[in-house]
Amino acid sequence: MTSSQGNKRLINSVQDCVDENLDGFVSINTGIRRVIGHRIMVREDYQDVIKEGKVSIVSGGGSGHEPQTTGAVGKGMLTACIMGSIFTSPPSQEILLAIRLVAKHNPAGCLVIIANYTGDRLNFGVAMEKARQEGIRVGSVTVGEDCALVSQDKSAGRRGLVGVGVTYKLAGALSEEGRSLEEMIPLLNNFIDNMGSMGLSLTACTIPGSGATFNIADDEMELGLGAHGEAGIKTLKLKTAKESVKIVIDEMTNAENRSHVKLSKRDRIACFINNLGSTTNMEMNIISGDVLSYLEDTVEAIVERAYSGRFVTSLEMCGFIVTLLHVDDNIIRLLDARTDAPIWPRHLLSSIKKEDRRPINVEQENVEVETKDIEATVFKTQDASYLMYDIINNICKSLISSEARLNLLDTEGGDGDCGSTLSKGAQVLLTMLGSKDNPGLPVHCPYLLSLSVANIAENHMGGSSGALYSLMLTSGANCVKDIISPTSWHQALHTAINTIKRYGGAELGDRTMLDPLYAASEVIKERLGKDSVVSVLKRATEAAELAAHQTAKMKARAGRASYVSADRLKEADPGAVGVALWMRAISDTIEKYYS
Repeated sequence: MTSSQGNKRLINSVQDCVDENLDGFVSINTGIRRVIGHRIMVREDYQDVIKEGKVSIVSGGGSGHEPQTTGAVGKGMLTACIMGSIFTSPPSQEILLAIRLVAKHNPAGCLVIIANYTGDRLNFGVAMEKARQEGIRVGSVTVGEDCALVSQDKSAGRRGLVGVGVTYKLAGALSEEGRSLEEMIPLLNNFIDNMGSMGLSLTACTIPGSGATFNIADDEMELGLGAHGEAGIKTLKLKTAKESVKIVIDEMTNAENRSHVKLSKRDRIACFINNLGSTTNMEMNIISGDVLSYLEDTVEAIVERAYSGRFVTSLEMCGFIVTLLHVDDNIIRLLDARTDAPIWPRHLLSSIKKEDRRPINVEQENVEVETKDIEATVFKTQDASYLMYDIINNICKSLISSEARLNLLDTEGGDGDCGSTLSKGAQVLLTMLGSKDNPGLPVHCPYLLSLSVANIAENHMGGSSGALYSLMLTSGANCVKDIISPTSWHQALHTAINTIKRYGGAELGDRTMLDPLYAASEVIKERLGKDSVVSVLKRATEAAELAAHQTAKMKARAGRASYVSADRLKEADPGAVGVALWMRAISDTIEKYYS
């Protein structure tokens, strides 16, 4: 193995490389179509899945990991996938479009397979919640099988690596057998729990138009690296292939490692040896032989199936990942089941004549959510609508004026744009709000207003903040659809908190926006019905402000800040402070109204 690296690329332009990559892929694999104007890839026979009453399967992720996820589209694996920019989760509106395409008219429903990364969880979560609002039957599994980078207390969790593609195969086979969505989810979660991966790299990767993600000296190698170019858990001196294989397997099966995969003598396993990008076939053959030799001769495990190839790459990174899956006869049957997906690996050839192989066009009007016919409770008085207008107006002005302050707070544990993200959404919201007597948003109807603001957050804020606020508002909207009362508003807040926990992976005390939200919710729960609404809201806001301030003393255990050393986090979490700001705007506006 060698340790050379460079930044030469055979592309036409940095801006177009993702789209040209997708177009080139479908030109070779003619049984896969691209949806016009979108980074959505779909089986050309996806309608057959619906007609046969089988569960549709959707997944996606950032580009740069080819052949995952595009190569997994085909009979026996994915029905459709959605691709983002390089190492970036696809937007939630693209995900929702794909779900609608393959599941809107599918009574069997849709299984969404999510790689365990914050952006993926949030954006897929937003899309799933919106799909459920439309009556689409959808469920999900989250894949995280990485045996590196999990602390002894808590972190953002095990990352999804080769196990994501393995899950595609197992899920696809279950769907082809006619299993229901309810049957598939617990089976797949059990498979994921019995799987582990560990990688080793000789080089970093370089994102087109940028430099290397990290540096590895010529005489060194990195253990436990991430698929997005993140540095690993250890830097070691360069070893032989045989020595490297031993290090990887010993680390991933070490019982002292909280995220280890258990492996004992006579265990039945399937083994996947993954090429991270630029490792040569000669090296991969040597590594594969050493992996099987170590597992069978030293560990004395029973390797029922072994696979070697590119399942998930990190651009041109030179290295490999070993993935182990505990198997029984049922899992072997699923692994052996036929698939046409190129990743497994075979090219999916079309049975349709070349002149009929046209891209699939999805008319936008067929997939837009229609709100004009939705029946929802509205305010009984014009004054209530005016009050809601003032609340939105004051929230926007508060967030816009606090942009610089929130950005400064975000430089510690993020990329310094939290304030800009919230301000951007607030500016769009303020523009769309219009005038008090002729509002551009449905301020008379809390349900429709929540969905409208959720769409603005999703489409204009961007990043994790946009996804989180979209999740909050979308999930909480149903609580104020039929009844508008202090109790229903509190139910909406409670539902929003649980939704953020489910998709964001954060808990109380993790130094996130959940801390002030939870503090406010608890005060409302305790005082509602005992004190006036103004008094309750004032106390809840004070509790939120205190909780936001106290995040300065907390260790980050979720989101991007969880990857930053605790001794560098001295100030309050910007997302938590943002919550306190808009809660203060709500409280002050309502107090002024009733005074």
